[in-house]
Amino acid sequence: MKKPIPNPVDVHVGSRVRLRRTLLGMSQEKLGKALGLTFQQIQKYERGANRIGSSRLFQLSQILDVPVSFFFDDMSDEVAAGQGSKDKEAQTVEVDQMSRRETLELVRAYYKISDPSVRKKAFELVKALGNSALATE
Repeated sequence: MKKPIPNPVDVHVGSRVRLRRTLLGMSQEKLGKALGLTFQQIQKYERGANRIGSSRLFQLSQILDVPVSFFFDDMSDEVAAGQGSKDKEAQTVEVDQMSRRETLELVRAYYKISDPSVRKKAFELVKALGNSALATE
């Protein structure tokens, strides 16, 4: 029997749950306990294998301290239309980069900068370095 293909919106929402959970340094087990679920259910949510209902999404927003809209941020028009990305490799690379430990540590360190002007300068520096690296490729 063929495995059903998850809906692209469910995959996106699940990846945003995973992103926020890992940014907070929270384990799947801890999030599961807060929701009264097993870590396996959290895994299914994060992969998009199981859909997250509206009341559960609201609970997640409270536990993860984000607005419900956070789970839909950065969604491509293709995903919003339920079609998924035509370029599966590009979609995988983007998700992989966002879930890498290096990326998460960088974001955590960034948000530990309490002075908003220093944080903005750090952001601009990293952005400029990234753009200069693109120019040399």
